[in-house]
Amino acid sequence: MAKQTIFPNATIGIIGGGQLGRYMAVSAKQMGYRAAVLDPVKLSPCGQVADTEITAAYSDLEAIRQLADISDVVTYEFENIDYDALNQLKEEAYLPQGSELLLLTQNRETEKKGIVDAGCEVAPYRIVHDEKELEDAVNALGLPAVLKTCRGGYDGKGQYVIKEKDQLHEAAALLTHGTCILESWVPFQMELSVIVTRSVHGEIATFPVAENIHKHNILFQSIVPARVDGSIQEKAKELATTLAEKLGLVGTLAVELFLTNEGKLLVNELAPRPHNSGHYTLDLCETSQFEQHIRAICGLPLGGTALLSEGMMVNLLGDEVDIPKEHPELLKEAKLYLYGKHEVKAGRKMGHMTFMKQLDDEWMANITKIWTERDGGNGK
Repeated sequence: MAKQTIFPNATIGIIGGGQLGRYMAVSAKQMGYRAAVLDPVKLSPCGQVADTEITAAYSDLEAIRQLADISDVVTYEFENIDYDALNQLKEEAYLPQGSELLLLTQNRETEKKGIVDAGCEVAPYRIVHDEKELEDAVNALGLPAVLKTCRGGYDGKGQYVIKEKDQLHEAAALLTHGTCILESWVPFQMELSVIVTRSVHGEIATFPVAENIHKHNILFQSIVPARVDGSIQEKAKELATTLAEKLGLVGTLAVELFLTNEGKLLVNELAPRPHNSGHYTLDLCETSQFEQHIRAICGLPLGGTALLSEGMMVNLLGDEVDIPKEHPELLKEAKLYLYGKHEVKAGRKMGHMTFMKQLDDEWMANITKIWTERDGGNGK
C-alpha cells in the first residue's frame, strides 16, 4: 500500500499484548488514537488499556482479518509472529513496517548476514547443523564461544556458553531445535544499545545511547547517558542510522552493541520494535520510544530525542516485584511501572523503575545490592 498519514481518531491495531504493546497503546491514546490489540491472553497488559481486545492465537487468520477490518494502521510488538499470517495482513491492512525486516530478524543467520551486508561488523561466527560442524566451528573460532539457536530464544534462552571442548556433546543438544550459530566470545568493556526510529517518509531519529548491564542473561539496568566517550556514542548512533537506512526500517529498531576491549563497536542483535533498553525514554527524553513509534508508522513528524535528565532504568522481575513495597523510599526519585501481568514468575519481566537523578558509584552500588539480595546475592 502507498505511504499514508494517519491522523488522530484513527485506530491503531497492535499484534501482541505485552508491555511493549501496552505502552504503544497508552502513547497512541494520549495522542487521540484508538487502540485495538490481538493477543491469545484475555486482559493482557495491552488489552487492559486498549479500546478493543481480540483474544485469539497470532496464527488465527480470521482474527488477523478482524484486526485488519477495524484498524487504520497495524503494527507489532515482538518478532516471533507467524510470517504467513503477517503476509496476509499486508494484503488486507496498512502495515507500513512490512514483513521483510521482521523475517530477517527472526533468524540469527539472516540477521547476521543483513548486518554485515549493511557494512557493520559482528563477532566472528559459523553456522552449524550437526555435532561435526560444531566441532569444526569450535576449531576455527576457538573457545570460549556461544552456541545459539538460529530461531527463537531471548533473554538468554536457547543458548549455551562453551568454555571447554568436553562440553561440545552437551552443547550439541541445542541442535535438536534446528540450525544453530556459534559466535566467538568477544571480550568487551560494555554492552550498549541505540533505539533508532524511521518514519514512513524516511525521517530518522536516534535516542541517547544506553549502557546495559545484564543479570542471568536478562537486562538488569540501563544507564543513560552511557559512560563512554562522546565519539563512541556518535559512532553507535551512526551504526544505528546506517542499519535503519540499509534495512529499509519503518518504525523502531533496537540495535544492541558490544564495545570491545580494543574500542571497536560490534553489532550483537537487532529487534525491529520498541525495546526494554529504551524504557528509560518514557521519563528521561523529550519523546518516548513508544510515542516515536506511533509517530513513525502514522507518518507524523518525529519528536525530539534530547535527554532531559541522566538516570537509570532497572527491571523488576518476578522475584523483585515487591522491592517498591519493601523500599518505598526509592519512589522519591523514581517512576514505577508495573505491567499488569496476571502470573508472577521468577525471571519474568513484571515492571521497571526509572530513576531520574545524577548517578554516583555509592548510590548505584546500593541499588544493585537491593536487587541482588533477591536472588541470593548472585550479581550476574
